[in-house]
Amino acid sequence: MDFSTEYMGLKLRNPIIVSSSRLTGELDNIRKCADVGAGAIVLKSIFEEQLLANAENLMDQDIKYFWFPEAIEHISKHSKEFGVKQMLQMIKQIKDYTDIPVISSINCVSAFEWPKFAKSLEEAGSDGIELNIAIFPFKKETASHEIEEQYVEIVRKVKEYVSIPVSVKLGSYFTNIFGMAHKLDDAGADGLVLFNRYYRPDIDIDKEIIVRDNFLSGPEEVTQSLRWVALLSPRLKCHLAGGTGIHDYKGVVKQLLAGAWAVQISSILYKNGISYIDTMLHDLGKWMQHHGYQSIADFRGKICRDEQCDAKFERMQFLRKEFD
Repeated sequence: MDFSTEYMGLKLRNPIIVSSSRLTGELDNIRKCADVGAGAIVLKSIFEEQLLANAENLMDQDIKYFWFPEAIEHISKHSKEFGVKQMLQMIKQIKDYTDIPVISSINCVSAFEWPKFAKSLEEAGSDGIELNIAIFPFKKETASHEIEEQYVEIVRKVKEYVSIPVSVKLGSYFTNIFGMAHKLDDAGADGLVLFNRYYRPDIDIDKEIIVRDNFLSGPEEVTQSLRWVALLSPRLKCHLAGGTGIHDYKGVVKQLLAGAWAVQISSILYKNGISYIDTMLHDLGKWMQHHGYQSIADFRGKICRDEQCDAKFERMQFLRKEFD
């Protein structure tokens, strides 16, 4: 059974990528992921502020650091706990241990100064870079096209400094996801991860406080990215990875049928442990055998070859008969 696939130009032994999280910030966990069969690993995000963890630079970059100097102290402390040097050192240790692709993640909101650091990640042994970009329109004066251009500019700047592939982990909060994906594709992105699952504050109505206990995804969330993977995969040069809500082999199969080249998982590893990767691969193999497939290539994108695919995924409203 051939599980191999390709993602953003990288050869993967299988389509299961462990996404950026606290799990991938510890060397022992990363080694376990490699040992139980992960196709690739995205390291815990390093923040743009960490790359600019200098008080003067921070205040030049954003006036908020002038009014809230305690933020600088927080970022500096965070940098010491998991700083730039530690990340570069860990990349080298991981590459000494395994030959599976290791992708560095950068959480960023601007193209200011830090992109040149991407070269250091490449030199340390990173096989790719994932840009975890999250720019939200919390100000009424901010125009949508301005936000979109920031994403594009970040990709262009990083691509100037590295020769390794660069992907973007996108959120779904765009007026036109279709257009945004094409802009990033044209800017040189080698891959897109659909979608990022952002922090979701909730309210405890008994204690009347804000809570954040829904940080793990549920399997029902897979359908959001599935729509856009199916619509975009035949139209983009870059490779798509499905993310959020992939909790078993069924989620993997759905994304691959829709045209994804790989999937990213995290929540299910918190729930079932890192060894569950092996279970997912075993179950994927059984499904492939049952359907007579010898390789991922045999069925990847099969759903998109249906002439009715676009119409089915573009529909936004239920029909009455679907409730009968």
